Amino acid sequence: MLDKTYRPAEVEAKLYAAWEQSGAFLAGGPNGERLDAKPYAIVIPPPNVTGSLHMGHALNNTLQDALIRFERMRGRDTLWQPGTDHAGIATQMVVERQLEAKKQSRRDMTREEFIQKVWSWKAESGGLISQQLRRLGASCDWSRERFTMDEGLSNAVLKVFVDLHKQGLIYRDKRLVNWDPKFHTAISDLEVDQREVNGKLWYFKYPVVGREGTFITIATTRPETMLGDTAVAVHPDDDRHLDLIGQRVRLPIADREIPIIADDYADPEKGSGAVKITPAHDFNDFEVGKRHGLPMINILDREARLNENTPADYRGLDRFVAREKIVQTMTELGLVEKIEENKMTQPFGDRSGVVVEPWLTDQWFVDAKTLAGPAIKAVEDGRIVFVPKHWENTFFEWMRNIQPWCISRQIWWGHQVPAWYGPDGHVFVELNEAEAARAAETHYGRPVVLKRDEDVLDTWFSSALWPFSTLGWPDKTPELDRYYPTAALVTGFDIIFFWVARMIMMGLHFLDEVPFRTVYIHALVRDARGQKMSKSKGNVIDPLELFDKFGTDAVRFTLAALAVQGRDIKLSEARVEGYRNFATKLWNAARYAQINGCRPVANFDPKTCTETVNRWIVGKAMTTAATVTRELEAYRFNEAAGALYQFVWGTFCDWYLEFTKPVLADGGAAADETRAVTAWVLEQALKLLHPLMPFETEELWRELGYSGALITTAWPDATSDTPDAVADAELDWLVRLISEIRSVRSDYNVEPGKEIAIGFREANAATLARLERYDNLIKRLARVGTIERQVADVAGKGAVQIVVDEATVYAHVAEVIDRAAEIVRLEKEVAKRDDEIARVDRKLGDASFMGKAPEEVVEEQRERRAEHAEARAKFKQALDRLRAA
Repeated sequence: MLDKTYRPAEVEAKLYAAWEQSGAFLAGGPNGERLDAKPYAIVIPPPNVTGSLHMGHALNNTLQDALIRFERMRGRDTLWQPGTDHAGIATQMVVERQLEAKKQSRRDMTREEFIQKVWSWKAESGGLISQQLRRLGASCDWSRERFTMDEGLSNAVLKVFVDLHKQGLIYRDKRLVNWDPKFHTAISDLEVDQREVNGKLWYFKYPVVGREGTFITIATTRPETMLGDTAVAVHPDDDRHLDLIGQRVRLPIADREIPIIADDYADPEKGSGAVKITPAHDFNDFEVGKRHGLPMINILDREARLNENTPADYRGLDRFVAREKIVQTMTELGLVEKIEENKMTQPFGDRSGVVVEPWLTDQWFVDAKTLAGPAIKAVEDGRIVFVPKHWENTFFEWMRNIQPWCISRQIWWGHQVPAWYGPDGHVFVELNEAEAARAAETHYGRPVVLKRDEDVLDTWFSSALWPFSTLGWPDKTPELDRYYPTAALVTGFDIIFFWVARMIMMGLHFLDEVPFRTVYIHALVRDARGQKMSKSKGNVIDPLELFDKFGTDAVRFTLAALAVQGRDIKLSEARVEGYRNFATKLWNAARYAQINGCRPVANFDPKTCTETVNRWIVGKAMTTAATVTRELEAYRFNEAAGALYQFVWGTFCDWYLEFTKPVLADGGAAADETRAVTAWVLEQALKLLHPLMPFETEELWRELGYSGALITTAWPDATSDTPDAVADAELDWLVRLISEIRSVRSDYNVEPGKEIAIGFREANAATLARLERYDNLIKRLARVGTIERQVADVAGKGAVQIVVDEATVYAHVAEVIDRAAEIVRLEKEVAKRDDEIARVDRKLGDASFMGKAPEEVVEEQRERRAEHAEARAKFKQALDRLRAA
C-alpha cells in the first residue's frame, strides 16, 4: 500500500541508481536491442568542469531530458551525450586560488607541474556537476561521458587546427582583443561583463597646426588613451569642420602632429562632432585606422601600465594613475573645455573583476567569414531550423557581420597551440613536435632547435567540435556514422554565436553535414519580478535547495510549465510549491485508486467500455496523449505541461474520480469496468508525465503493479484522439453546469454548508434527461438543495442568471446571503480595482518613470494592470448579476 505522502528524498536516489544500473540510459539499449531502431541523439551543452548546478542548467537539462525520455519511450535509439568543458580560465583560477592558500604560486613552478596540479584537482573535485545532473534526473549515457581535454577530443582539436592552418583559415595576426590585465590573457566577448558605471566625459581641445588660437574639441571617457591617438575624425558632411579636413592638430603632451580625417564613423549629433581615433585601443577606431592606413600605437603593456611609446614621465604608470596625471596636465595647459558626469557602460572581466582593455597584440585567428558562408546557407535553406524561428535573425545578424575569431589565450590550462618556431621565427604547425621537427629540417636543410608556442586555444574552439569529437572523430567510428548529425540542440540564446554558430561551421567544414537539425533556444530563468539573478542582488535561487524542499519533479515540472517559447521565466518558490501540490494530487489519486481496488487488467481494451463516464474519460485520455505528443514534438513544453496538469488535476482527479465514487460504491459490472478504466487512465497519465516528472511516476508505476520499468515502457498511442462524441457532450455539460454553480457560490461567498436551489428555464429534452440521470451528482458536487426542471422567468426575485447551452439557470442565492451587504462588498471590490488600475496608469503615463524604470519593472506594472482589470471584470459581472436578481 502506498504511503500517505510522497517523500522524494527517500525515492529519487534509489530510482536513479536502478535506472543507471539497468542500462536504461545506454545508447543502443542495455543489450543492443535498440540498434535497429531509428537513432535520436542530443549532445549536452558541456558545463564547466568547475561548475555547480544553477537554474539555467536546471532548465536546459530538464528540457533535454524530457525530449530524451519522450523519444526513448517512443522506441527510438536515444543517445544523450554527456560531458564537461575544461573551462580554461575558470579552472586555472580555481587551482591558482588553492595554490595561493598554500602560499604557492603558478609562477614558482613549471608549466608541466602546474598542469599536473590541475589534473589532480579535476580527479578530486571535477565531477560535482555530473553528480548534480544525476540529481536532476538527467538520463544521459554516462558510459560515454567525455571531457574536452581527454585524449580523443584533444586529437580532434589538433587535427582541426592543423588542417585549418594548412588551408589558410587559421593564421597569426596583430589585432585588437579583449585583454584582461589581471589574468594577462585575451578573453572572449562572453567573458566580458558590461556594467553600467558613473564615469566622466572629458572635453579636450587639440590645437590646429598653423592656425593660431584654433582648436578642435574631442570628448573622451578614457583620457589616458589620447597618447595613442593617430587622427581626429569628423563627418564628411559636417559643415562645421569641412575646412579642417586634411589639416593637422598637435597632440598635447605627446607633442605629435596627427591628421584630421573625414569618416562616417564621426557622429555630427554627438558633442562637437569630432572624435579622437586611437586604433590600438578601441575596436571602432581600429576599423577607422585600417580604412585610412593610420599608425597603430600601443601605449599599454600587458598589465595596463603605460609603456615605452609614451612620454618618459608617464612610462610605468597604471592606466588610471596616468588618467589623473593627463587630466591635470591638460587643465594646466588650458586645454580642458569642460568635464561632464557620464553614465556609461564599461567592460569588466567576468572573473577577474577588472576593467578590460582593447589591446593590440599578436594572436591566432580563424577566418570565420569564410567558414560562416556555408553555415548561413544551411539555416537559409532549412537544413537547420531555429525554434523559436525569430532567433534565426539573430544568427544571421551575427554571421553576416562576423569578424576574425581570436582563438589564442595566454594561460597554461587548455589545448596548447600546435605551433613551433624556428630560430628566425618561422612557424611550423603540425600535429606533434616530431612532425614539426621534420618540417623544420626540410625548411632549413638541417635539424634546428624549435620553441613551442606557449598559448592555449580558446575553450570555444574545442567546444565547437563537440557534436562529432565526442563520437570519435577524426576516427571513422560506428557511433559517428549512426548518431551524427544529432537531432536537436537545446541551449540558451546567449551562446548562439559563441557555440551554436561555431559548431555549425566546424561540422559543415569537416563532415560536410550539419551537426543538428533543430536548435531549440530557451529563455532565461529570472526571479519572481523578472530581474536577472545575481549574487549581488541576493536573488539567486538554488535548484538544489528547491530539490530538497519540494522534490526534483516539482522543480522540473515548474520549469517546463513556464518555458513559453520566446519568454523569460519568472520563477518563485510559490510557483514550485504549486507544482509540488500537483505532485501530491497525483500521489493521492493513485493511493485512492489503490485503496479502491483499481488494479491493472491484462489485455484491457478501453474501447470496449459501456459506461458513459468511462467512455468520456477514455476519450479525454486519448486526446491528452495526442496533445502532449504534438506539443513535445514542437518543443512547446509549457503547452505539454499545461495539458497534463489540466487532465490529471482537473479532468481525472476533480471530475472523473468524483463522478465515479457512487459507481464504485454500488458495485457490480459497472464498478468492475470503472476500476479497470481508472487503472488504465492512471497508467496513461504516468506514461505521459514521465518525461517531465520521472521520479514520482516511476515510483507509482512500480508500487501500483504495472509491468516493467516505466522509463522503457512504450509511449501511449497518440493517434486515437477522437473522443466519444455522445459521452463527451454529456459529461462536458455536467462539468460546465457544476462549475457555473460553484462559481456563483464563490462570487457571493455562499457558506459551504448552505445549499442553494436552482431552476431551469427553456431546457430541451436532452437537458431534462441529463438532469434526471445526474440529479444526485449535481446536488452533491454543487451543493444544491432542489432542482426545478422548468420554471418561469424569476429574474429580479433573488435569483442570479447563468446560461448553460440552451437553458437559463436561476441560482437562488439571495435566500442564503445578505444581499445588501454583498452588493456593498462587491462595489468596494470594483472601486478598489479601479483605484489600482488608475495608479498603474499614472505610472505608465509618467515619462520620467518610463525613461528610468528597467524593462522588467515596466513589464511587471503592465502585468499588474492586466490582473487588476481581470479581477475588476469578474467582480463587476457578479455585482451586475446580483443587482438584477
